[in-house]
Amino acid sequence: MLTTVSWLFLGMGLLSSLIIIVDVYKNPQKMKIMNVVWPINGWFFGPIALWTYFRWGRVKAKNLEKEDNRGSAAKVFVSTSHCSAGCSFGDAIGVPIVAMTGIMIAGSTLFAHYTVEFILAYLFGIIFQFYAIYPMNKEDGKLQALKQAVKADSLSLLAFEIGMFGWMAIVEYVLFTEPPKPTEPTYWFMMQIAMILGFLTSYPANKLLIKKGLKEAM
Repeated sequence: MLTTVSWLFLGMGLLSSLIIIVDVYKNPQKMKIMNVVWPINGWFFGPIALWTYFRWGRVKAKNLEKEDNRGSAAKVFVSTSHCSAGCSFGDAIGVPIVAMTGIMIAGSTLFAHYTVEFILAYLFGIIFQFYAIYPMNKEDGKLQALKQAVKADSLSLLAFEIGMFGWMAIVEYVLFTEPPKPTEPTYWFMMQIAMILGFLTSYPANKLLIKKGLKEAM
């Protein structure tokens, strides 16, 4: 039963991503990195990502007034989507690396996942943030944009990983007598849930960063 449910949610996620990919191809985002962000969110948020994309993300130049009228909660949601996409991408890449190499840390595969995925999530999180900041502030230079990206993304990334890694620990030690493997659909369904929880735990951090002026609302 769980395998069937896993395939269902994975299918909805992939279909949502495909719909967004087709639409951003026809209606590119003003901020280019968001052309990548929205499809990634589609994978783990599924129909919710579709709704938020068409309501808040699909803004054309002629609809600038609509964009300005978005509430603060919507802007924080979009900013959190941007942060979560970079983290999720790094985490998703880290899974097969750990699986194929068979590395363990302190005798634990889970700790290896934590370490590799955190490093990659941080790397891609900064890259995604850099390409949100630099195009709007090219006159300040790439180094300054990189510094701002680190300031803007570090706290939100830590908050994201707390939610994600916390769920991974529950999956590993509580929910299953034998945890699912990366070759099984159940594993990736659990990852979808982990990314959603990571999004939820990083939302307050993004809200705080925006309020303090360390991060711009998108």
